[in-house]
Amino acid sequence: MIKKILSYIKLLSRDRKKFYYLIKSIIGFKPRNIELYELALIHKSLLNKFHNGKVYNNERLEYLGDALLGAVVADYLYKKHPYADEGALTKLRSIIVNRNNMNRIAVEIGLVELIKAQPAMEMENTHVPGDALEAVIGAIFIDRGYDKAHKFVVENIINNTDVDIDNFSDQTNFKSMLIEWGQKNRCEVKFVTEEDDVEMRNGEVFLSFVYVNQILTGTGKGGNKKESQQNAAEVAIKYIDRIRYISYN
Repeated sequence: MIKKILSYIKLLSRDRKKFYYLIKSIIGFKPRNIELYELALIHKSLLNKFHNGKVYNNERLEYLGDALLGAVVADYLYKKHPYADEGALTKLRSIIVNRNNMNRIAVEIGLVELIKAQPAMEMENTHVPGDALEAVIGAIFIDRGYDKAHKFVVENIINNTDVDIDNFSDQTNFKSMLIEWGQKNRCEVKFVTEEDDVEMRNGEVFLSFVYVNQILTGTGKGGNKKESQQNAAEVAIKYIDRIRYISYN
């Protein structure tokens, strides 16, 4: 296979050799079919046509890449956050795949300079860079398969998103997650909440305790009962995660 790739590179023109090595540096591995990546970076504004008059551009590859991006991100988050509810996972996925994030990443990895579009076209404040990035994902899938596409999405998009994915907890209902976990695993989950006399001078502060099968698993404070129970549930879930990790290793 390596000999075939080297022979293929030798047959390329100087410009295409340059493009080959640029794409290789961007995706992180050797492309096999360079034409797929060239197509992934052709915007519809060029109005390129085959000999039969049919227009060709990156829209079909973009369609494929968009679907793959969503699937890879959903799979990654599903495994990374086993107790997060659907709402939290959806919100986090939308942060990763939103157009502003995709445009930013396309610029940072040097993809924008390779996009072919009408010279007068201003790419800033358009979807063009992000669309091209999705098309490249589609090209990788066709050229090198799902595993390479998955690797590219995780390393270049998920890991390059400006949010702490591993510790994301915004709008997550930890109490509901813990109760649901208890029901699935036939474990009794009990919340006990009381006023924290020590903190009363600073305002009405509540202290909550979470018991799983009558074992204290988490505690949390808050300005109201709901907040203190959510904080206690979050501590309990992280404790359960650690126990599960230790038992599996």
